[in-house]
Amino acid sequence: MVHAEQQDSQTDGAVDGGRSRTASSIVVHRHALECPGCGAFYRQPPRSQLEVHCTRCHTVLRRTTRSPERDTVALAGTGLALFILVGLMPYITFDMRGRENVGTMLGGALAFWEYGLWVLGLIVMFTTLIAPFLRLVGLLAAVTAPRMRKPPRELYILLRVAQWVRPWSMIEVFMLGMLVAYSRLEALAHVRFGVALYALGGLMLVMAAMDWALDPRDAWNKLEARGLVADPVMMGEARRNAATRRFDERHAISCHGCGLVVEGADHDASCPRCGSFLHRRKPDSVTRTIALVVAAVLLYIPANIYPVMIITSLGDTSPHTIVGGVKELIEADMWPLAALVFFASVMVPVLKVIGLVWMILRVRRPSMEGLKTRTRIFHVIEMIGRWSMIDVFVVTILIALVHMGFIATIQPGPGALAFAGVVIITMLAAETFDPRLMWDAAIERQRSTRHSRDQAAEEGPDRVGLVSSSRVSVQGGLSR
Repeated sequence: MVHAEQQDSQTDGAVDGGRSRTASSIVVHRHALECPGCGAFYRQPPRSQLEVHCTRCHTVLRRTTRSPERDTVALAGTGLALFILVGLMPYITFDMRGRENVGTMLGGALAFWEYGLWVLGLIVMFTTLIAPFLRLVGLLAAVTAPRMRKPPRELYILLRVAQWVRPWSMIEVFMLGMLVAYSRLEALAHVRFGVALYALGGLMLVMAAMDWALDPRDAWNKLEARGLVADPVMMGEARRNAATRRFDERHAISCHGCGLVVEGADHDASCPRCGSFLHRRKPDSVTRTIALVVAAVLLYIPANIYPVMIITSLGDTSPHTIVGGVKELIEADMWPLAALVFFASVMVPVLKVIGLVWMILRVRRPSMEGLKTRTRIFHVIEMIGRWSMIDVFVVTILIALVHMGFIATIQPGPGALAFAGVVIITMLAAETFDPRLMWDAAIERQRSTRHSRDQAAEEGPDRVGLVSSSRVSVQGGLSR
C-alpha cells in the first residue's frame, strides 16, 4: 500500500476569480487527480504503484494489477462466455411430485410481469442481466478497441456506461439470494442445480477480479491518447494550455465521470474527455440527499408491514414479511442465514439512513473531529447498500419456480416493490451525497475560527509592539 504524493498548489498570475472562463482558457492537468473522499489533489502515481491511498482520508485512489489490460481482456472475455451460459441455461430445477419447473435468469424477471409488477421485473432484469452485460462489453471494448486501426470514436460512451452500471450489477447479491431461496425450496420438494448456477458463481468471481484489475483512469488515458474523447478539439487545446499554466487547485474541477482534472471551466461546461457536466461538487448534493432519505424512510414502513410474498400450500394461504422470513429461518435452525438476511434486509437500510443523516448534519454543523471515520463510513454505505436486494432476488427465484396451482404457489406481495424502492432510493442517496462537502465545511470552519482568534488576540489588551509584529506578540501572550 502506497500513499499518493500531494499535488503542489501554485497560483498563476494569469488565473484570477474574475476572469471569464471561455473554451480557450480551459486547462487539462493530466498528471493530477482528486481524492473523491476529501477533495485533496495529488499527482498521478506511477503505474508501478498498484495500490495508492489518500494520505488525508485513506480513500483508495488507485488499485490495479501489474498487467491490467491483459488481465481485463482475459477476465472480460471469460465473463462474456460465462454470461452466455447464465442467460441460456437453467440454474435450478424444482421437482414436486413429478412436476418440474425450471428456473432461468430471464424467467425470474418475466415472472413479475405475469403478476402485473413490470417495474419490479425491469429492476431485476437490469441488475442481473443488462448491467453485468454492459459492464463486460464496455470494459472489453475500452481496452481492446483502441488497438484497432480505426476504432469507433464513440468508444468513450461505452466506458462511461460501464463505470455507471458498476454498482447496479448485482450478480453476487443474486447468488446469495439463491442460497436463501434454496433453503426454502428444499423444504418443499426436490431441487437440482443446473449448469447456469455454476457459471453464475464463476461470473461472480470473474467480475470481482475484473473490478480489481483495471483502474478506470488507465482506460481513459488510453482513449485520450487515441483521440477517442467527447471533444477532441477542446481536449487538444486544453492540453496545450497546460504547458503555460501552473496548477491552481482553487479553480480545479475533477470530472465525476472520468476523473479528469480541469481548470478554468464554466459552471455549465462539459468534460472534453467523457462529456459529463463539470461541477466542483455534486450539484444540490445535500438537498437531493435529504429528499431521497425522506422518500426511503416513507417506503420502509410499507416494505416491512406488507408481505413481500404470499405462499399458498394445499389451499392454505399465508403472507410472509421480511421479518417473518427471518423468524422462519431461525425456527429452521438456519441461524447463519437468518443473521445474514436480518442484517442485509433490515439493518442495512436503517444504518444507511442513519449514516447519511449524520453526515448531512455534519455538513450543516461541521467538525474536524471524526472526519476520517465519517469518510470511511460513507464508503462502507456505498458498498453495502446493494446487498439489501437479497430479499427481492429470493422472491424472484421463488415465484418463478413455485407455481403448482392448488398444491403450492408463491406470489409476490406489495411489500416486494416497496422494499426494492427502498434499496434503490438509498443507493441513489449515497451516490448523490458528496463526502467532500464535510471536509469543505470543516476546513472552512477551522479557518474561520483561527481568523477570529487572531483578530481577538490582535485587538486584546495584551497586544504589544507594531502591527507588523502582531503574530509574535500573540505568541508571546499565549506563552505567558
